[in-house]
Amino acid sequence: MSKKTLVLGASPTPVRYAYKAVKRLLSHGHEVVAIGKIEAEIDSVKITKEMIDISDLDTVTMYLNPEKQEPYLEYIIELQPKRIIFNPGSYNPKLEKLAKASGIQVLQDCTLVMLDTDDY
Repeated sequence: MSKKTLVLGASPTPVRYAYKAVKRLLSHGHEVVAIGKIEAEIDSVKITKEMIDISDLDTVTMYLNPEKQEPYLEYIIELQPKRIIFNPGSYNPKLEKLAKASGIQVLQDCTLVMLDTDDY
C-alpha cells in the first residue's frame, strides 16, 4: 500500500540519506513529496523550498536537525500526517510533544531500515 510521504530536508546530493530515502521510497511504490533548501529534482520528484499544502499525508520523514525544524513545526502539525519518523540526528522532543498532543504517531527510527525490513 502506497503511503504518501513528505521527506523534509530533501537533498539532490546522492550521498545524503535524504536523497537515498526519496529514491528508496519511490522504488517501494510510495508517493513522495520533498522539501529542502535547494530546488532540484530526484527522478520524478521535485524538491521545493516552499511549505506547500499536502492532502492525505501519511508520513513525514525528518532529515533536519531540531534547530532547522523550528520554522516547520506548525506546518507539520497543520498537515496532520498519521506519523512522523525522526531519522538519526533529527529527534526533537518539542515536535514530539506537539505531534502527540495532535494525535500524530511519533517514531525514532530510520526510514531506510524500515523500508528494507518491510516495517514501513
